[in-house]
Amino acid sequence: MKETNIGLFNESFPPVMDGVAVCVENYAHWMQEKVGGVAVVTPRNPGADYSDKVYEVLDYLSVPVPFRAPYVTGISEIDPVFLKQLLQRRFKIVHAHSPFVAGKTAARIARLQKIPLVATFHSKYREDFARVIPGQAMLDVIIKEIVRFYKKADAVWVPQESVKDVLYSYGYKGPIDVMPNGCDLAGDYPDSFFKEARAFLGLEEGLFTLLYVGQHIWEKNLRFTIEALARVKDLPFRMFFVGTGYAEGEMKELVERLGIADKVTFVGRVTDRELLKKYYAAADLFLFPSLYDTDGLVVREAAALSTPSVMLREASASGMLTDGETGFRIDGTLDAFEALLRALAADPGRRQAVGRAARGIVRSWQDVAWEALDRYNALLTRRFLIHPLA
Repeated sequence: MKETNIGLFNESFPPVMDGVAVCVENYAHWMQEKVGGVAVVTPRNPGADYSDKVYEVLDYLSVPVPFRAPYVTGISEIDPVFLKQLLQRRFKIVHAHSPFVAGKTAARIARLQKIPLVATFHSKYREDFARVIPGQAMLDVIIKEIVRFYKKADAVWVPQESVKDVLYSYGYKGPIDVMPNGCDLAGDYPDSFFKEARAFLGLEEGLFTLLYVGQHIWEKNLRFTIEALARVKDLPFRMFFVGTGYAEGEMKELVERLGIADKVTFVGRVTDRELLKKYYAAADLFLFPSLYDTDGLVVREAAALSTPSVMLREASASGMLTDGETGFRIDGTLDAFEALLRALAADPGRRQAVGRAARGIVRSWQDVAWEALDRYNALLTRRFLIHPLA
C-alpha cells in the first residue's frame, strides 16, 4: 500500500475552472506543500495535463455532461486502471467536495479504510436538477440521496454561515461547520497595475466598466443583469462577460435585441489567471446578482483586485458583504439594480472606497488550506485516534 495523507474528491478540476475546482486545486497545492501525500480524485478531462502538479491526480473514465460543456462525469467502478491505483493507496483522511460519483467514491474509501470523511456542501443542487428533472417526485428522490450522502460524513462544512440554511432546507439535520473559501489573487497591487489593465483592454480613462466572470447559465440570473444594463444604455459603459455555458448564445441574442451589443463584450473562457486579473483590475463593479451560488469565489477574486460586487440581498452568497461598506446588496428588482448602477456611475469615489474596503473579505488559499489541515488533525486525533498529519 502507498501511504497517502489526503484524498480530495470532486467532479470538476482544471481545466474546468468553476469555483469548486479552484477550491480543490488550491487545497491540493498548499496541503502538498505543508504535509505532502495529497491525491486529487476526479473524472478524466480529455486533453488535461497534470504533469506540472506537485500532487497526484487520479482520474477515471468519463463522458461529457449533456448540455453542460466542458463538464464531464463518469463511473469510477468501471475503470480498472483507476481502481487499482486507488486501492493501492492508504489514506489518513478523505475530503469530498461533491455528493455525486467522486464523493461516493470517497465515502467508500472512508468506510473500507476506516478513516474520516469530510464533505463540503458547495452548491444549490436542487436548482441544478430542477432545470432538467421533469417531475417533483424524482427531484425529491435526488435530494434525499444527497442528504443521505452528507449524513455519512464525519464532518460537514459549508463556505459561509448562510449556506447552513440551504442544506437544512433539504432535510439534513446534523451539525455543520463553516469553513470559508480563499482566493489565489490576494496580494498588494500598485496603482500602475490598474492603469495598465485598463490600457490593455483598450478602455478609455473614466469609462464605467462592469464585469461578470462565471458560467453562462440562466441560473446565475444573467437575464436580470442584461435587462438592467439595457435600462442604463444611455450611460457610457462597457460590460465584459467572461466564461462560457449553455446560455451564451441566448445571452448574445438578448443583448442584440435590447440594443446594447456595442457596449457588451463576450470574452469567452479565460483560464490564464494573470489575464483574468487584468479583467478584475480594470473593472469598476463586479455584477453578481445570482441566487444560485452558495458563496461565489469570483466575488472574493474581484475584491482582491479592489473591485466591489453588486449582489442580491436575499442571495445566500451575499452574506459575505456588508452593504455600502465591502460591497453593494440590492433588492431583486430591476428598479433597484438600475438605480444603483446610475448612482455608482456618477460617484467613482464611492466605488473606489468600497472597493478598497472589499479587500477585507479576502483570505489567501494558503491560509484557508492550512486551517483545513488543522481541522483534519483535530478530527483524526479526537475521533479516530490516528496519528495527525505532519
